[in-house]
Amino acid sequence: MNIPNRITISRILLIPIFIILMSVPFNWGEVSMGERELPWSHLAAAILFIIASTTDWVDGYYARKHNLVTNLGKFLDPLADKLLVSAALILLVEQGLAPAWIVILIISREFAVTGLRLVAAGEGIVLAASNMGKWKTTLQIVAIAVLLLHNWPFAYAGFPFGTIILYAAMIITVISGYDYFAKNWHVMRDSK
Repeated sequence: MNIPNRITISRILLIPIFIILMSVPFNWGEVSMGERELPWSHLAAAILFIIASTTDWVDGYYARKHNLVTNLGKFLDPLADKLLVSAALILLVEQGLAPAWIVILIISREFAVTGLRLVAAGEGIVLAASNMGKWKTTLQIVAIAVLLLHNWPFAYAGFPFGTIILYAAMIITVISGYDYFAKNWHVMRDSK
């Protein structure tokens, strides 16, 4: 197994640790974040999420630079992204930091696009991610990171930056999903 795939697998292995940090009520105290208090475990989870998200860029860059792109990597990389983002969004809903309806829209789009990619793969077609899809991922990661930090540093000014970015991520997610299906509908139409 090559280095980019190992990095991707490490991202997947970080997800249960992230979930535990967000879910288990550790009594490590809190950090003052403006009007809200941020539990230390949530700060640790946010840092872990940011590190895990960064590995997405690292493994892709390394794989392209050293010509180490593999079918396993093409499968694992988007899977790792979807698992990490879905876990984070669901935990944000549980913590009352994100509206459930937005999370449902985002995760539904991810399942739909994954389904389309699976149908295409069955036909021997590889559907590449679009630039809009990359923007979607970036906005989702920024929104999640800020919300995991309970809107720090914007909480001091009472500015709901994390929520605004989450709405922007949701809009781009829906538009990019529509665009993805519109451009690749022939795969569904022509599948055997």
